[in-house]
Amino acid sequence: MSEKFQLVGSLLRPEALLKYKSEIEKRDDIIYPFYDAFEGYEACELEAIQTVVQEQIDHNIEIITDGEYSKSLWHLDFVWGLSGIERYIAEHGYFFRDKDEVENYETRKDVGLRIVDKLGGTNHHFIAIFEKLKAAAKGHSVKLCIPSPSHIFGELSWSDNIGGQDAVYNTTAELKAGLLGAYKEFFTDYAQAGGKIIQLDDCLWEMFADDNPNSPFTGEANNEAAATELATEFIELNNALIDFGHELGLKVWTHNCRGNYDSRNMGGGSYIKIASLFLKQLKYDRFFLEWDDERAGSLDALKVFQDRPNVEIVLGLLSSKTNTLDDEKRVIRLLDEASKIIDKERLLLSHQCGFASCDGGNELTEAEQWAKIDQGQRIAQAYWGK
Repeated sequence: MSEKFQLVGSLLRPEALLKYKSEIEKRDDIIYPFYDAFEGYEACELEAIQTVVQEQIDHNIEIITDGEYSKSLWHLDFVWGLSGIERYIAEHGYFFRDKDEVENYETRKDVGLRIVDKLGGTNHHFIAIFEKLKAAAKGHSVKLCIPSPSHIFGELSWSDNIGGQDAVYNTTAELKAGLLGAYKEFFTDYAQAGGKIIQLDDCLWEMFADDNPNSPFTGEANNEAAATELATEFIELNNALIDFGHELGLKVWTHNCRGNYDSRNMGGGSYIKIASLFLKQLKYDRFFLEWDDERAGSLDALKVFQDRPNVEIVLGLLSSKTNTLDDEKRVIRLLDEASKIIDKERLLLSHQCGFASCDGGNELTEAEQWAKIDQGQRIAQAYWGK
């Protein structure tokens, strides 16, 4: 169909694979990638990846992923694969909202991260996954999705992993340097394995939007200077890795969203409030941004890209959270609006996020998922004609 329609990354997992994933989340006595702990798991995962790759090809997807079938959670599997990390079941999971009026909808709890040695990114399991993806894709372009270093730096630095008795890293500066070094090692291995596109997923930008009611940096206790300092630190960390990726010849993309778990979200915050920081300063080649509802605010945020002619913007105007087709008139209206700000040929279309950022997935069926993907293809074909 159209190269202008793109998948963010994740797709709904089949039941056979979910049976293994549901066992994984209950245990922290097993070692990633967990194949040795469950008979048949590795073969089941590979078969599922091969199947979903062919389904993407059949649905004319231009850039293929493994559906993130190799992951249990969108970001933590990558961290589990770093040397120096120990996974454990925490007292509570992450908290989501905006469905059934439940403000603290809790996720799975195997989200604890403990640094037990210097971080390293060589011999990462994701390289083996990439090799399987490449083989299954039969010459089609592929991408690998991993969390941004700033996102993981945020999670690790807000835990009890820094300082204290027997700490591996005594300061956030030490942690940041160690994490960046591990990411660079992974990037090097990925490029050597033939990787061309790497996507850094990131869900922390909206913390710094002062119209986000669910951020620790908003409200009466807001410390604008501290927020800007941390945001700058995140940007500099990501840009250091992006620059390194470019030196290796990689295309480095990003995806940003406000949370995506069981059709629920984690917060608000508009892009226009953070445009001069994250959109303007981050050196990504392509931005996947979400505009499926009103939380993201005005498309005027795109104006910061006007003087960056080589940057592509993927508008997440469609929703992966719902089980119904999207309002096509709304999508076309917003595409027209965006095209008045940014040249039409620099724009692409997607859903705001994947369909299963974590293994359980959003509340729709596989048939409904593919119908929504086919709708996206049709809209893009009609709009761009290619």
